[in-house]
Amino acid sequence: MQKKLTIAIDGFSACGKSTLAKDLAKKLDYIFIDSGAMYRGVALYCLENKLIIEGEPLVDKIIENLNHIQLQFKTIDQQSLLFLNDRNVSTEIRENAVANVVSKIATIKEVRQKLVSEQQKMGEKGGIIMDGRDIASVVFPSAELKLFVTADTKIRTQRRLDELKSKGIKSSFGEVAKNLEERDYMDTHRAESPLIQVEDSIVLDNSNLNREEQVEWVLKLIEEQ
Repeated sequence: MQKKLTIAIDGFSACGKSTLAKDLAKKLDYIFIDSGAMYRGVALYCLENKLIIEGEPLVDKIIENLNHIQLQFKTIDQQSLLFLNDRNVSTEIRENAVANVVSKIATIKEVRQKLVSEQQKMGEKGGIIMDGRDIASVVFPSAELKLFVTADTKIRTQRRLDELKSKGIKSSFGEVAKNLEERDYMDTHRAESPLIQVEDSIVLDNSNLNREEQVEWVLKLIEEQ
């Protein structure tokens, strides 16, 4: 029986990491874990419980509440859905209000420690694909395959705008572009687990690749390795 790998996918927002991870998981019969969704889940909890005031997290209170935040992925109709305290929040976590604060939540050391610990437990047996910002550098530094996904900024903006429209969330190209620019800066400059490209990762620029082409690209890479 072929050994099941751990595949770590890092990259900027809206470059197609989650789409790639989901498609690979189906092809390989692996478990997909969207680490970004977990941080969004924490951000949603903080917004709903008034732990963010005028866009700024109340760090001490958030740390006090971490034990009250339970996150779980459930597969329903072949979709991996995020549940926050037994409530399906898969659509709510994609709204602009969450997108505007999630990077700030992700800078909190204690939040990252909690989620990294949970993610590592999920991946103990292999056969897992996880995407995020610090998967290869922090969560799974010994992953057999590490990918760093990137794409042209304008293409990323349009992809995110299309995603929001498909979910019935109103936004504009300018708003999305501004949000991505701010998130890119925070993700790469935060003190705790910043987004980096680790030395042994393989770069995938999917600016000119469609969904099927990028999956085939990675599957061929796996075969070669």
